[in-house]
Amino acid sequence: MPHASNIVHCDGPDSPHAFDIIPLRPRNGSLDARCPICHGHGQWNTEIDLVSFRCKRAICDHCYGAGWVETGDDPIGFPDIVTTPEGYPKWIVRYVVKSDVESSDPKSALLAVPKP
Repeated sequence: MPHASNIVHCDGPDSPHAFDIIPLRPRNGSLDARCPICHGHGQWNTEIDLVSFRCKRAICDHCYGAGWVETGDDPIGFPDIVTTPEGYPKWIVRYVVKSDVESSDPKSALLAVPKP
């Protein structure tokens, strides 16, 4: 039996229902400011049913889903998976240096630029 639904499609983090039922991410202590794209959520809804609240989400590419960004020169550690010499997957922490990901377009840069 079908249930009632009211599905809304969100085009990005600026859509009206993009952050419905998504909590703010806690600051882990090493990052400085909330992400300017996802505003500290780390993800947003791409599709949400306003009746049942089932949703599909997209991870923020700007902060890698952390919700927070580095504004200084400290390297940032992100979880990643690599293949060991034996061919098995292994979790590691990958460190990203700000100079490696800076861009002239702030929306395409992966880290925030400090405010003057």
